[in-house]
Amino acid sequence: MSPDPTPVSPERTPPVAIVTGGARRVGAAIVERLHRAGYDVVIHYRGSHDAARDLAARLESHRPGSTSLLALDLIDWQRASELVAHALERFGRLDLVVNNASLFYPTPLAECTALDWERLVNSNLRAPFELCRAAAPHLRAHRGAIVNITDIHAERPMAGYPIYNIAKAGLAQLTRALAIDLAPEVRVNAVAPGPIEWPEDDQIDPDERARILAHVPLGREGGVAQIATAVHYLACEADYVTGVTLNVDGGRSVKL
Repeated sequence: MSPDPTPVSPERTPPVAIVTGGARRVGAAIVERLHRAGYDVVIHYRGSHDAARDLAARLESHRPGSTSLLALDLIDWQRASELVAHALERFGRLDLVVNNASLFYPTPLAECTALDWERLVNSNLRAPFELCRAAAPHLRAHRGAIVNITDIHAERPMAGYPIYNIAKAGLAQLTRALAIDLAPEVRVNAVAPGPIEWPEDDQIDPDERARILAHVPLGREGGVAQIATAVHYLACEADYVTGVTLNVDGGRSVKL
C-alpha cells in the first residue's frame, strides 16, 4: 500500500464518509483505509451486527468518536436517504459516499422472478441512485466525491447472472452520468473488482474458480486491500479524475 496522506489536523472538522455494506469483507477494508486517512465513517450494514460492532470498536480504540453504525436494508431503496440524515446528525457534514453494498446471486433467465429483479436492482442500482441524490447538496458544499463499486462484468456479462449484470451496468452508467451532473463540485468514479474474494455461499465452484484464475494475467486472486487502496486513491488523491471506472482485476477484464 502507498503511504497515507498527512493526517487530518485536529484544528478542523474531519471529513466524513458513508460506506454502505461496510461491516465485512471489501466494505470493512474500505472503512479501515478511509479511517486511517482521517475520515470519520458511517458504517452501514444490513445483518452483520457483530462484525459492524467489532469493526467500530477497533477503530474507536484509535480515534474515539470517529465511527457510527446504521443498520438498514437497502432493498428498500426509499430508506437510502436515512444514511445521509444519520451522517449529518452524527457528524454535521458529508464529504464522501462509497456505494459498496451489493447482492450477488445467479438468476437463470428461465427461472428468475420479479422478486429477484427487485432485490438485485434495488440493492445494486436504485439504492445507490437515491443515496447519491440525497447526498448531492452536502457533497457539493464540501467539494466531495462518490465512489461506486461496480464489477468488471458490468462491461462483459457473466453467464447465468443477467439481472446482476444489468444492475451493475446501470451503476457504471450512473457513475458517468453523475460525473457530468454533479461537476464541477463533486467527482464521481467507480472501482470494478475482478476475482477479489469468492462468494461465501460457494455459488462459484472450485473448478470454475480455477478456470477464472487461469485467465488472470497476473496469475493470482486479489485481496480486499487492493480495492480499498483504489477507493482511497479516487476519493482522496485523484483530484482531476471524474467519470472513470478503475478495474482492479489483475488484468482479467482484458482476457474475458
